[in-house]
Amino acid sequence: MEAATVNPAPRDRMRPLRYLWRVPLVIAHLVFAIFICAFILSWSNAVMKNGREPFAHRAIRLWSTWLLRIFGFTVYRKGAPLPDAVLFVANHTSWLDIVLLHSQRAACFVAKAEIARWPLVGWMAAKGGTIFHRRGNNHSLASVMAVMVERLQAGRSVAVFPEGGTGHNGVLRVFHARIFQAALDAEVPVQPVALRFASQGRRVIDAGFRERESFVGNIVRLLGGPPLDVEVHFLEPVAVSADGRRRMAETARERIALALDTDTPA
Repeated sequence: MEAATVNPAPRDRMRPLRYLWRVPLVIAHLVFAIFICAFILSWSNAVMKNGREPFAHRAIRLWSTWLLRIFGFTVYRKGAPLPDAVLFVANHTSWLDIVLLHSQRAACFVAKAEIARWPLVGWMAAKGGTIFHRRGNNHSLASVMAVMVERLQAGRSVAVFPEGGTGHNGVLRVFHARIFQAALDAEVPVQPVALRFASQGRRVIDAGFRERESFVGNIVRLLGGPPLDVEVHFLEPVAVSADGRRRMAETARERIALALDTDTPA
């Protein structure tokens, strides 16, 4: 019996050319980010008042939108985000998820504590209001929850990834229910958000982190990659239940899974 042959993937002849113009743009865009963090976010209280979006929030959205365009992503929003304050819960496959959400609504993210030590990125994340959490540390989680409630009660939206880490190969992992307690304590709504990469309406699962792929490796791969569509689905809010955090988590996950697996027209 003859062994099956596997044809290699066709060579992407445009990749070198994409690097040629995208790399300089990314470097210039990072300089712009330093300016925003140092001068705009430093003096802004960044709270929506009388339904008006603060200038700092608009700057974050603009920067995020331009970065996605540099990488060749076209963003489509489906549904509408609730007004501040709200707890956004989303699926997580890549560092791009933060940029995608920021392109639609500036929010405080909960992220792993290791990011705070990354050169430049950690400083930018802190300036943007990121709440850092040491995974597996119950004391850290309690502190994070307290800060989340404080931000929500002050009128800021908070965004979390309830899977507790990035998923691979299109798999949506179980949502941790405890994080939903912050919405209950702050008395704010919970809105699921599905982040979906697509090409001609069909989901693409390779844009996120591959298994054992590094942060820098993912950036380099995507920077030379072909254009893709990205859909940000703001879904129906989850009913708040004081005695049903687990049910809230399961409902949010079910709605995100449905949005991810439903093909959209090209």
